[in-house]
Amino acid sequence: MFSKISQLFKIKDLRNKILTVLGWLVVFRLLATIPIPGIDPVQLKNFLSSSQLFGFFNIFSGGGLSNLSIMMLGVGPYITATIIMQLLTMIFPSLKVMYYEEGNVGRAKFNRYSRYLTVPLAILQSYGFLNILISQNVLPKLTFFGTVTNVMSVTAGSLILMWIGELITEQKIGNGTSLIIFAGIVSRIPQALRTAFFSYQSDLIPTYVIFALVSIVVIAGVVFISEGERKIPISYSKRIRGTKVYGGASSYLPLKVNQAGVIPIIFAISILLFPQFFAQIMAVFSHDLSLRLNDLVNRFLNNLIIYSIIYFILVVVFTYFYTAITFDPKEISKNLQRSGGFIPGIRPGEPSGEFLTKVTRRITLFGALFLGLIAVLPNVTRLFTGIQTLTIGGTALLIVVAVALETMKQVDSQLVMREYEGIQ
Repeated sequence: MFSKISQLFKIKDLRNKILTVLGWLVVFRLLATIPIPGIDPVQLKNFLSSSQLFGFFNIFSGGGLSNLSIMMLGVGPYITATIIMQLLTMIFPSLKVMYYEEGNVGRAKFNRYSRYLTVPLAILQSYGFLNILISQNVLPKLTFFGTVTNVMSVTAGSLILMWIGELITEQKIGNGTSLIIFAGIVSRIPQALRTAFFSYQSDLIPTYVIFALVSIVVIAGVVFISEGERKIPISYSKRIRGTKVYGGASSYLPLKVNQAGVIPIIFAISILLFPQFFAQIMAVFSHDLSLRLNDLVNRFLNNLIIYSIIYFILVVVFTYFYTAITFDPKEISKNLQRSGGFIPGIRPGEPSGEFLTKVTRRITLFGALFLGLIAVLPNVTRLFTGIQTLTIGGTALLIVVAVALETMKQVDSQLVMREYEGIQ
């Protein structure tokens, strides 16, 4: 593997691409250190440590929320806009045709609409975050001009980050948005290790050993499930045109165990976060009612057991929901029938669609339970160990593993194109 990595830097084209990606990630990390004015760092640290939801958003902001930088929203608005656009394909047939049937031109137009939608979402999210932080005394009360300035700064930071992600994606060394989130997570590892070191207790050595073994098993399980797929055999009938014979080949249709990725976790967190935003909005009408709602929401979120159970259920439900949106067995069966393909032992057309639906539901069950378990695993480890610094699993681990595997595959394809053996 190390010899292959060295070969990457021997090829000028690949070396330039890798250095370009690293350069843009460095620019992102530098911008993430520029804070908006008027922050109380102690209050901010206490607020983020007491809120699991905002800790989650800190992951997706690439760590920009931890110091309230101009990148505090990260790629969150762009991700939200993309999800909304995908949901709209279920309502508007023209969007569905654009995304699924018009090829690269349709995808480019679809992505352009997602970028347009990112702007108003970034404005709304930045305004909402600033109001919540003011209510928690992390920020002082802002004047109208100060509010507009901060909202514009944070929105601009989010759009710059979206642009940087597009530039990284163009290098074909991984997805830009995913690599930005990946860089933010990895940048927090030294601080996490330092915290764990200073909180070390010699009487808990057996707990640390068990935790290390469980960590290895969990990471291996994440890799296994992320790469797991069910291969549906596909055969193509022979077609004779003139003197030539077409088709007659065999292939397979890969159905991944976890087709939804981390999107169900984002959906679940959004639902859990909504009551808190609603309580803030109610402050416009009644300050006392807003305080009561905030107190009720905080008591719910601080109950680790109830929070984890509801979180797990939401992740499982949204995994099925998102898989149903992105994977249409009936449409796939129609496309197979048009191209002369069929599943051995299954009639083409509607029976093939029913078979794919049945298989998808079965494998999605394992993917949904796995995703729900990974999402609540940090809470479970805290409940059993009682140590806040010992956590394993969660969205961060899932993102790191998925991005690392996807980036490795793209780098591998770059090497194969240049007649090098893939990374093993």
